[in-house]
Amino acid sequence: MGDAQKLMIAVIGMFAIGFIMVGANKEKSTAELEAESMIRNTAAIREMAGQKCPKVIEEKTGDKVFFPSETDTDNSTYITLKWVGEKTDHFKKASCTLHVTLGGISKLVIDDKVLIDKKI
Repeated sequence: MGDAQKLMIAVIGMFAIGFIMVGANKEKSTAELEAESMIRNTAAIREMAGQKCPKVIEEKTGDKVFFPSETDTDNSTYITLKWVGEKTDHFKKASCTLHVTLGGISKLVIDDKVLIDKKI
């Protein structure tokens, strides 16, 4: 075997070792997996609340709501969205709380009147 062939095999071997090392280091740590899971959970809670709360408020008041003026959440189990009514709206303020354990709205308050109150 010539020197050129030995050099070529050594270079290919180094590339193979490099690819194996990079592939082995792509495994995620437990902390990274937990962080990704929390982000996905928070996004799912916000998406569910963004779909359900405006529909229920429209059913109860006849007015569509779009962007909440305030949000309260623990980023894992619940989210509360609050809206302030416009001058033309049929309500002054609305609050909608969604709990993940219930899979839906647990509390709906419009103008200090509790319309939905489910205990968890």
